[in-house]
Amino acid sequence: MPKSEGVKTVAANRKAFHDYFVEERYEAGIELFGTEVKSIRQGSVNLKDSYLVIHEGELFAKNVHISPYEKGNIFNRDPLRVRRLLMHKREILKLKYLTERDGYTLIPLSLYLKKGRVKVEVGVCRGKKLYDKRESEAKKERERENRRDVKYADRD
Repeated sequence: MPKSEGVKTVAANRKAFHDYFVEERYEAGIELFGTEVKSIRQGSVNLKDSYLVIHEGELFAKNVHISPYEKGNIFNRDPLRVRRLLMHKREILKLKYLTERDGYTLIPLSLYLKKGRVKVEVGVCRGKKLYDKRESEAKKERERENRRDVKYADRD
């Protein structure tokens, strides 16, 4: 995701980085209703266990939980409804080819606001095995210890 002005991350899918290797990233728009946008602006979004599917040439997000807007009354929608993502047809075809051929899967990595519009960062991911997860945890722990050692070495 670009770290430029006007970009505010609303929700991130940290579990995706634990369970998958992220090979490529894409930006997509998302089709929402007004109360859903207001709820997203409040930060009432959960991307855990969400995934993307391609059906009849269109990209859809499943299990993206957007909590109902508290002042939305009858205009609120189902929090777990399937939402269509907006990308160029060429990009969708490329993603479809990757997911069919190489065994990759599509995961929403983050939801953010860019120039007032809600965007989804789509990751082309490959699943980690248990030993990969252990290896990445050990690497994080080593880095944490190295930072701690450097921090205490500066005090001496």
